Amino acid sequence: MSDRVAVYIDFDNVVISRYDNLHGDGAWRKDMARDHRRSISSNDPIDVKLAEAEVDLGAIIDYAASFGNVAFTRAYADWSVPANAAYKNPLVNRSVDLVQLFPAAGTKNGADIRLAVDAVEDLSLHPDISHLVFVAGDSDYVPLAQRCKRMGRYVVGIGVAGSTSSALVSACNEFIDYAELPGITPAVIKKPEPAKQTAAAKKTTAKKSAKKSEPPPEPDAQTRATALLERAIRVGLQKSDDEWVYAGGVKSQMQRMDPAFKEKSLGFSSFRAFVESRAETVESKVDGNGQLMVRLP
Repeated sequence: MSDRVAVYIDFDNVVISRYDNLHGDGAWRKDMARDHRRSISSNDPIDVKLAEAEVDLGAIIDYAASFGNVAFTRAYADWSVPANAAYKNPLVNRSVDLVQLFPAAGTKNGADIRLAVDAVEDLSLHPDISHLVFVAGDSDYVPLAQRCKRMGRYVVGIGVAGSTSSALVSACNEFIDYAELPGITPAVIKKPEPAKQTAAAKKTTAKKSAKKSEPPPEPDAQTRATALLERAIRVGLQKSDDEWVYAGGVKSQMQRMDPAFKEKSLGFSSFRAFVESRAETVESKVDGNGQLMVRLP
């Protein structure tokens, strides 16, 4: 029997996070995008911004299908809101089960609680579900991910960069940023040019900048990936009597240590290309069966 997948989408979470990720923190609330009614023929700036930040449901569901047959997809939101109602066609076309959530207080719709209750109930009613895909970034979903893993299910997370809790990433078996899903075209956003400064203002700004102590820069993604590779090899060596370990096992260990790791997001077409780019840190060879092996110098 093939694997069966259940998909749960905190729709408000991903739509708002995507908008703020592209247009700046708080842009969704500032632009009042929630209640904006889109017009296809309009050149309204909010229409343009909503179009740029539109969430591709097809890309999400297609990615979920890479883990097995998608049994059902549920999306949670207040569907009476114009920004959500604008997704009617893709939601219907992909047979998404819509769960209506009117806000009980303020703007909080309680999607996290309802989604969690449904997911746990679904696992009890459908023991054949092997994979769960959660499209959300809130740390409130950490206990749910942990519970599903304890129940023997494989948990996949999809979130938006800048709005996803690191604790949620760690709680999943695998995690991917929405922007890295196959088929997602990087959005090109035109940022406004900074206002011109007078010569005196430039001098004042330069003096202020010089007085500020710069915090140490965080390691970039490539540096973090190299460190992760080294740690994974060391773990493999602890379980091996040989100084060489198979690259396939190392990659699996890296993904267990950091579910967000994807060599393609770092610009490499394969894990082998990623390893070979770290020749100063890691040695590699191909054994008699054509399997890539690695070791630390």
